[in-house]
Amino acid sequence: MSELSIQDLTKTFKTKVAVNHLDMQIPSGKFIAFLGPNGAGKSTTVGMLTGLTQPTSGQIKLGTLTPADIAYRQQIGVVFQYGVLDDNLTVHQNLKLRAAMYPNVDKAWLDRLENDLGLTPLLNQRYGTLSGGQRRRVDISRAMIHRPKILILDEPSTGLDIPTRTVIWQVIHQLRKELQMTVILTTHYLEEAEAADFVYVIDHGEVIAADSVSHLKHEYAQVEMTLISDQPETLLANLQQDGYQAKQAQEKVTLTVADAQTSIDVLVKNRQYIQQFDSHEGDMNTIFLALTGKEIR
Repeated sequence: MSELSIQDLTKTFKTKVAVNHLDMQIPSGKFIAFLGPNGAGKSTTVGMLTGLTQPTSGQIKLGTLTPADIAYRQQIGVVFQYGVLDDNLTVHQNLKLRAAMYPNVDKAWLDRLENDLGLTPLLNQRYGTLSGGQRRRVDISRAMIHRPKILILDEPSTGLDIPTRTVIWQVIHQLRKELQMTVILTTHYLEEAEAADFVYVIDHGEVIAADSVSHLKHEYAQVEMTLISDQPETLLANLQQDGYQAKQAQEKVTLTVADAQTSIDVLVKNRQYIQQFDSHEGDMNTIFLALTGKEIR
């Protein structure tokens, strides 16, 4: 399958620039995350990828296809932030109508989706009576009916409890592996971006960083240390004398260092004052904070 190419993509609304000259190359079969705060331009980008929003400039191509081509749209499955199914129809009726829009939908495949996503007990309920988590599972089943080559998930877990999010992601990862499907996720849930093969960090409509999670961590996420001491004041003074921005709260002294080797140096030099310690690499929130100067919101 061809890779998805996004070149110089821009979208403006009157005087507001929502998406600002995005360039991305998304290989087939990969899990890609667009990470950024609300209002960063992620959903506008999804709108252009699906053909629902026309770009002001730039282009999107899947091989030789563009979002204006029927063949392009037939290869895309989308889970929007808000449900697009009929509230007054049952789950079964909604999915049956959607299946009729595509040629040669395998009933066994639809049964599989309903079973894996726990929809069987809900098939005769009206879509409008379902909880948020139940609706989202139906939405994912609807988006997967035609076995898309690319599945786009626009903030799929917003407002869902952790058990529901866990089930949804277990199913998506399993189906992605089986179908060798590309998954594009927009999210501000940092732990979801952690599982991606490649992350685009977006803010104010621009890509401010793009790399694998491991490389982003190596580049931007420092090592966070917590030291337990019976002489915390002395330990704090020594660390500050060495130029570290350390803080003390009772017996705990916390600080951030550049890398693992530096954390070892700190421990060795101050070992007589340290009874216990914890050291871990920063997460995606640390990366976003380093890039933008603010926590993701």
